[in-house]
Amino acid sequence: MVQEAIDRGFDVNILDLEPSPNVSIETFRQIIEGLWQKIQDGLTLADIENVLFFILFIRFVILAIRYNLKTSFYITCIGLFAGYLWYRHLIDLVSMYRNVLLNIPFLQKLGMDAIQLLSLRRQIALTDLKLGDQVHWYNPGQMIYYGFTKGIVHVAPESGLRYYIDPISMFVSNLPETTQSKILPIYYETYNKIIPKIYSICSEFWTQLSGIAAYAVITRIGKRYCPYLIRWHWTFLLIIGMVEQILIYFTYRVYYFQAYILIPQLDSLEVYENYTADNILLQVNILNGVLASIVLAHIGFIIFGLFHAIWGQYFYLPFFVENTELHIGPRSKDSIYSGGQTAWQDLEEKEKNFKRLVPKFWYGWFGRGTRWQFGGNFNQSFKKILKKLRRKFRRNL
Repeated sequence: MVQEAIDRGFDVNILDLEPSPNVSIETFRQIIEGLWQKIQDGLTLADIENVLFFILFIRFVILAIRYNLKTSFYITCIGLFAGYLWYRHLIDLVSMYRNVLLNIPFLQKLGMDAIQLLSLRRQIALTDLKLGDQVHWYNPGQMIYYGFTKGIVHVAPESGLRYYIDPISMFVSNLPETTQSKILPIYYETYNKIIPKIYSICSEFWTQLSGIAAYAVITRIGKRYCPYLIRWHWTFLLIIGMVEQILIYFTYRVYYFQAYILIPQLDSLEVYENYTADNILLQVNILNGVLASIVLAHIGFIIFGLFHAIWGQYFYLPFFVENTELHIGPRSKDSIYSGGQTAWQDLEEKEKNFKRLVPKFWYGWFGRGTRWQFGGNFNQSFKKILKKLRRKFRRNL
């Protein structure tokens, strides 16, 4: 454009030209306002899923550049399975805390998601719904059941009758009428009663014993084929479950005391009883703070472990990590599929931990090593930014 203006005879001074920014201030302001509005709307399960899949994609690309596509796919799948364990646990936890979450401003939508999931499960148990649009990726059993029933059942658009189109049904329909009269009672008994009964029994069994049964089969019987990252995170989840039950039942008791004892007393008080009303209101507010602190800390820790699993990393928590590694042993440092750093497993660190009165918590979360390196890296990055700004400022001068 400058050369075109010169050719037409305009007096153009190149020094007076100012480069236009790629993104205007107004656009940047709208982006910030949109992000702030998104934060104010509250956290949802969909937001967590979007972040997790974005991390998996970024990690797959980084590993593909570092190794190759095949190795990157294997490592990403290992992290996905370990993260799936934490995510399922997070859903169960959110379902248990749903009533408390509704009273926390930032987590209200998370509680609403939990209520929707519970209502969906009740509908599945009470009615025979077609759940094609309501089956989630973290329920593989429902996905297989829906795919099977959707594939073998055909509904005629004109009459609305249901026909089975699986190979056995097609074979029975082509038999002679004399043979069909003998086989059809057994056939309908099998499809309408026996198969649904077997499915309900298996579903009930899976609901009650799925965690322990799957853990025993995959991490114990199939220990040779199960990556260390999955065994570590799965065993850790089972161990912390003992402490989580104490927190969950304590939260239930506090919520019951607040909702069914204190608040009814507060509603039934007369106007002139100011002292008693203020006293009960103070107790309600204190219990609100206790509930919010416990729930935020608990869910925050589960999300903390979830992101470690997705990234293929480990973290240290005294007593729990030692018991986890007593079951599965130390990490093999020779395999690239075993995940990140476990500095606490070194012999020197084990001896130091045994001698320490106060346990050490910092072992480099997200694989940063045994030292706190945030300050050093931050200072180096800040110095590099200052050097670049100085160079640009000198060039402009």
